Amino acid sequence: MEAYYRYILAVHIIFVVSWMAGLFYGVRLFIYHTEANSKPEPEKSILLKEYAKITARLWSIIATPAMVLTVIAGTLMIYIAPGWLYQPWMHVKLGFVIALLAYHFSCQRVMKQLRKGIFKWSSNQLRLWNEVATILLVAIVFTVILKSAIDWVYGLIGLIIFSAVIMIAVKLYKSYREKKGE
Repeated sequence: MEAYYRYILAVHIIFVVSWMAGLFYGVRLFIYHTEANSKPEPEKSILLKEYAKITARLWSIIATPAMVLTVIAGTLMIYIAPGWLYQPWMHVKLGFVIALLAYHFSCQRVMKQLRKGIFKWSSNQLRLWNEVATILLVAIVFTVILKSAIDWVYGLIGLIIFSAVIMIAVKLYKSYREKKGE
């Protein structure tokens, strides 16, 4: 069983990487899609059509299949090693994974709105939203690697600091872009 577990773990990690790439790039495309809405015609309609097509392909070919395969591999790992479910760190990890799944489906809703020409988010709001996946990824990795409650306290403090740094960086980048006239 140990050998199977390692193969499934490798598959799990590969699809986590693919899923995260899809989430990161997908929200970046949402930003470009939103910014294209303020372009003059015919550039606007050409870009909106292209971003809708690219995003839909990314979502249906990479992001969603990778999410499904990540969950299947994770479930198989727990099936092979059910003792993980008795570990408190696994409960924390699964909580973050549920948050990441909610994030995925929330992004899917944004994608569908953009395809219909509904722009509820500004590009700056989407830039901040894009960092949520990063924060969840960091939280999951540190939870899995550290595993102990004492380390969680330091990890939580680090996660809060990391989140604050990311949010400040996004705001600084916005100021920089505004100064450049973008």
